[in-house]
Amino acid sequence: MTDQVSFDAILPKDMALKAEALGVKKASLETSKMFMLAVLAGAFISMGAIFATTVAAGSMPIKDPSGAIIFSTGIPYGIIRLLMGLVFSIGLILVVVGGAELFTGNTLIVMAFASKKVTLAQLLRNWSIVYVGNFIGSILTAYIMFLGKQYLFGNGAIGLTALGIGEAKTSLEFVQAVALGIMCNVLVCLGVWMSYSARSTTDKIMSVTLPVACFIAAGFEHSVANMYYIPLALFVKNFGDPKLFEMIGKTAADFPHLTWSNFFIANLLPVTIGNIIGGAIMVGMIYWFVYIRNADK
Repeated sequence: MTDQVSFDAILPKDMALKAEALGVKKASLETSKMFMLAVLAGAFISMGAIFATTVAAGSMPIKDPSGAIIFSTGIPYGIIRLLMGLVFSIGLILVVVGGAELFTGNTLIVMAFASKKVTLAQLLRNWSIVYVGNFIGSILTAYIMFLGKQYLFGNGAIGLTALGIGEAKTSLEFVQAVALGIMCNVLVCLGVWMSYSARSTTDKIMSVTLPVACFIAAGFEHSVANMYYIPLALFVKNFGDPKLFEMIGKTAADFPHLTWSNFFIANLLPVTIGNIIGGAIMVGMIYWFVYIRNADK
């Protein structure tokens, strides 16, 4: 009797077992392979951020030195955020379909840890290496984009958008950033979780697109995305072509919260904490409790 090929989605209980098995595999990766896949993931998420920043360009009015608006799309805020979210999803699609190690998604390794199939040392090793790799991939992508001077495109609209995003993210209160980080990674990990049900590439793409679009549209905070967004804004603010500020009618002083210390302390630290809580506890541990804890009973 030949095996039948099923096109039905994998059911949640089997998804949980798949997540557990993937957690063991991810935690056991060779260090160099884990690191390189993490660098790729940082670059992939940055590509989503590049796409989103470009699509949002022009949503912030550009003014001349006298204060008169010289360029504005007039598109409502919600529509812009929706479009940003839809295009940003290319980042997680590349991670899930192309294969890469993303810190936020890897918070689901706690399912294998809870089953005692991964040790605490293995879990922390993966998170540490992947986090550093994601950071390097993201900030290198930001630097390449800075060198390319894409921020001058659209009469400075892209540069203004990048600066505005960076300023907003570094202006968050600590607890606010934690909360926004929690909600972000709940959605990211639900997207990754649903991709475990997939039988095809199309299934995977459809699974991750709307959760990602939701977190971007709602303004939630993703630590790896911020490893691109904020450094790019800092490069532009501190070392950008003076023509940009002439184009947008602003100066570096108009973005006071956009500093390296605020990047690390006011944003990256609390957002990372929130991402761990949202992914590991509110998604990973809940599904472990429901489907794996008493799987043999």
